[in-house]
Amino acid sequence: YVFDVGPECEFFLFNTDDNGCPTTDTTEKAGYFEMGPNDHGENARRDMVLTLEDMGFEIEASHHEASPGQHEIDFRYEPAMHAADNIMTFKLAVKTIAKRHGMHATFMPKPKSGVSGSGMHINMSLRKDGKNIFADENDKFGLSQDAYYFIGGLMKHVYEMTAITNPLVNSYKRLVSGFEAPLHITWSVRNRSPLIRIPSAVGGGTRIELRSPDCAANPYLTIALCLAAGLDGMKNKITPPENIQKNIFSMSEEEKAERNIKSLPTNLSDAVEAMEQDAFIQDVLGEHISNVYINSKKDEWDRYCRAVTQWEVDEYLDKF
Repeated sequence: YVFDVGPECEFFLFNTDDNGCPTTDTTEKAGYFEMGPNDHGENARRDMVLTLEDMGFEIEASHHEASPGQHEIDFRYEPAMHAADNIMTFKLAVKTIAKRHGMHATFMPKPKSGVSGSGMHINMSLRKDGKNIFADENDKFGLSQDAYYFIGGLMKHVYEMTAITNPLVNSYKRLVSGFEAPLHITWSVRNRSPLIRIPSAVGGGTRIELRSPDCAANPYLTIALCLAAGLDGMKNKITPPENIQKNIFSMSEEEKAERNIKSLPTNLSDAVEAMEQDAFIQDVLGEHISNVYINSKKDEWDRYCRAVTQWEVDEYLDKF
């Protein structure tokens, strides 16, 4: 098999202060797909696209995202290792070019409250002898049986994978209700509210999109786990539950419970605990990487719990 991966990387462009240090300030109010004078990062984003093309990237899309100062640049899928290399190179290039324009680019998942965070949707397909094995024109959704099993494997393991796909304390500030965050472990055709989506492309373009990861994730570990989870589904013929076509964000908690729709971990500590208890994840990553990673994330959570945040000062200082 050849595992093709196409990421969709989102990031924010913020102003820097008089000393060139990054801030979370932006003077723009542009929204999704907005163009022209409201998009203050348009020139920087154009420079990024042209530079990346000179570096050999095949850019497929570039646009302003939903939040002020938020952007997305999509580049063509590649085999897994090449795709992971491209993600690392892409992030370095974006940050470097932003600095030339007097701005700071950040891939932090949720740098500001009250707006949508940044993700890194992972589009995946498997090729065998040059043919996309996820495609079946005779299926009502255009999916092969292997594609269904691959979805089943992802759904089985994604909760325990979350410490890898969403590796920061801050990652879980993005995975909250109210901002179209993909936190419900379901799948759908075209509907963007579930965790896993099947985009509209058919035939050779048939793919599975995992919407939970963010750009803070190590792409090598993330892609490895996506492949391993999907192959486990194919090997053990894990059939996914019925797909959800209704907008999950409009469902009541009772309706989600009736449909047995579960959610991803709500914080880094829960995610790390789930990973630590899962033999499959540790077998895929190996004992050394798993142990080092888990210990590092436990330390990060402990430091976060000991920190006194500005929210706490604002909330409590004059009340008690």
